[in-house]
Amino acid sequence: MPKVTIAQKILAVNEDIAQEIRQQLRAHGIRTINLMSGPGAGKTTLLEQTIARLHTRIGIGVIEGDIETSADAERIEAAGGISVQINTRGACHLEAHMVRDALTQMDLAPLRLLFIENIGNLVCPSAWDLGEDLRVVMVSTSEGDDKPAKYPEMFASAQALIINKLDLLPYVDYDREKVKRQAQAINPDLTVFEVSCRTGTGLPAWCGWLKSLPPR
Repeated sequence: MPKVTIAQKILAVNEDIAQEIRQQLRAHGIRTINLMSGPGAGKTTLLEQTIARLHTRIGIGVIEGDIETSADAERIEAAGGISVQINTRGACHLEAHMVRDALTQMDLAPLRLLFIENIGNLVCPSAWDLGEDLRVVMVSTSEGDDKPAKYPEMFASAQALIINKLDLLPYVDYDREKVKRQAQAINPDLTVFEVSCRTGTGLPAWCGWLKSLPPR
């Protein structure tokens, strides 16, 4: 007798909603990036720095995913971006229906680039399509250099990798060449950016890549 697990049914429904989101955003000419990392890698700081450099040229919106609080959304708005906060109240990842609901609260007209800042987690978010065009995974020198080996699905599904907190390299035991080697062994097409959001190192290359993305 054929069986379909509850998890498979949930993912199938999620895929349908993700396709609706993708079509909606493409109709508005918006390119969407799902930004994922473990906790504390620096996603929000990266977005603050990105908005500071690009928001006068590109309309940027951010859907902020957090278990609790709206602190990150407030930081995004202070930087000049448009934001909507999703609080999952314990869920370890965002799902497409959450993003769909958030979009109803966002003025899409001025936007050309939308970031979805996912929950800090290198496991669950990789399984959930949110209607994005691209996935970017972020790691930092403060969290160890074993992340690609430990969480290969996250790196396999991404188009770009950001290694953050280069300014801490003198103080931590971190082999960034090992990280790049492991990540690109999993995903040879991965574009790698090495940055420090504190000092600005590497951010021009990251912002240049975003500007070079073809419009929708």
